[in-house]
Amino acid sequence: MATPPVAPSQAAAGGNFEAPPPPAMQPPGTDMTGICFRDQLWLNTYPLDRNLIFDYFALSPFYDWTCNNEKLRMQSIHPLDISQLSKMTGIEYMLSEVMEPHLFIIRKQKRDSAEKVTPMLAYYILDGSIYQAPQLCNVFAARVGRALYYISKAFTTAASKLEKIGYVDTENESETSEPKGGKETIDFKEVKRVDHILASLQRKLPPAPPPPPFPDGFVPPTTEAEKEPENQQTAEPQPPAVDPIIDQGPAKRMKF
Repeated sequence: MATPPVAPSQAAAGGNFEAPPPPAMQPPGTDMTGICFRDQLWLNTYPLDRNLIFDYFALSPFYDWTCNNEKLRMQSIHPLDISQLSKMTGIEYMLSEVMEPHLFIIRKQKRDSAEKVTPMLAYYILDGSIYQAPQLCNVFAARVGRALYYISKAFTTAASKLEKIGYVDTENESETSEPKGGKETIDFKEVKRVDHILASLQRKLPPAPPPPPFPDGFVPPTTEAEKEPENQQTAEPQPPAVDPIIDQGPAKRMKF
C-alpha cells in the first residue's frame, strides 16, 4: 500500500534530525509583479491543497522568512493556524480564497492585535504558478492610460477622415492633364454615419428653451421675407437697398 507524500517541513520535524536553517534572505520587495515562480518538481511530488499550499508558497521569492508563519513552522505548528497567529504581532500570511486545486489566494498583512490587521499585498497561485497581484492604484493607472491611448487614437483617426472629406488640392485643380480618379473622393458612408451619430445625440439633448418675451410696448420689426409675399402681388420688384456708406458713388465737391 502506497503511503501518502509528506511535506518537506513535516518530514524534517518527524525524524530524529533537525531541519537545516534556511539561508539568509532579504525580505522581498514591494513590487514583484514582473516575476513568476513555478517549481515543477515539487508539483510532480506533492498535491496542491490547503494543507500543503503554504509549503509550496514558502519556496518562492515572495515569501518573507521573518514572518510569524515561519516561526510557527520552526515550532512544528501549522503555519496557517489562526489560533496561534492571533496571539502574535508582526508580518503574517493568510489563506483568503481557495478553489482547489487550481486557485489559491494568499494575503500578506501586518497584525497589530488579535482583531486589528492591515492588508499589505496579495498573491495568487494559479495552476501551480505564483504571481503577485498588482496594487489597485497600478491597475487604475494602467486602465486609464490604455483608455487615453484609444481615445487619442480615435481622435487621430477622426481628424484624418475629416481632413480627407474637406481637403481641396488647388494644384491638382489647375492641372488638366491629371486624371480625375487620382483626387481624394468623399466617403458618403462615413458622412451618413457621422450625420446619424449627430442626429442621435441631438435627439438625446433636451429641447431648447423658448426665447424671452419682449418688453411691454416693444413692436418687433418686420423682416423683408415677411413683406415679400405682399410686395409680389401689389408692386414690382424693388432694386437692392443701397448701402448708406459704401454705395454713395463718387464724392461730391462743392462748387464755389
